[in-house]
Amino acid sequence: MFQQRATDDANSRDRLVHGDETALIDLHERFSSLVYTIAVRVTRDSTAAEDITQEVFLAVWQRPHDFQPDRGSLRGWLAMMAHRRAVDLVRREEAHRRTNLAVRLYDATFSRGDPVGEQVSDEDAAARLAEALKALPERLCRAITLAYLEGHTYREVAVVLGVPEGTAKSQLREGLRRLAEALRETHTGEVEGR
Repeated sequence: MFQQRATDDANSRDRLVHGDETALIDLHERFSSLVYTIAVRVTRDSTAAEDITQEVFLAVWQRPHDFQPDRGSLRGWLAMMAHRRAVDLVRREEAHRRTNLAVRLYDATFSRGDPVGEQVSDEDAAARLAEALKALPERLCRAITLAYLEGHTYREVAVVLGVPEGTAKSQLREGLRRLAEALRETHTGEVEGR
C-alpha cells in the first residue's frame, strides 16, 4: 500500500513537471476537499479557504519540483501547504487588525491636533498603545477595549460592564486621558533620549 502510494505520488509529480494539465485536474479532484477543509478549519472563513485552495493548487502547478516524494506523501505535503498558508493568512489579518485598531485608538487619543500623533509610525503606535493599555487599571482598560478595539458604543459598554451610561462615559474619558498621558510620556522620553 505504502509503496503503491509513493509510486503514484512520484508519477503525479513527474506528470506535473512535464506540464500535464490532467495531472493537476486529477490532484484537484483527489485532494481539493482536504485542502479546503484544513483551510476553513484554520481561517473559519469559507471565502478565504477557497482562495487558499486555489493558491495551493496554483503553487503545485507552478513549482511541482517542490514536492519531494522521498520526504513524504503528496497528501501530507498538500495538507502542510494548506495549513501554512491558512495560518499565515490568519496571522497577517490579526496583525493588520491589531495595528489598525491601535492606530485608530492612538489617533483618537491625539485627535486634538497634537503633532506627536503625526510623527509616529503605525508599528510604533501599536507597541506604545499596547504598553499603555497594560498599565491602565482593569476597569479602564476593559472600557477602552470594548469601545475602541471591539467597536461598541458607550451605551453597549455600559451594558457589558453593568454600569450606568454616565459611568461608562467617564471611564472612557479617563481611560483616554491616561492613555494620552502615558503615550506622551513615552514619546517625550524617546525624543529626549536621542
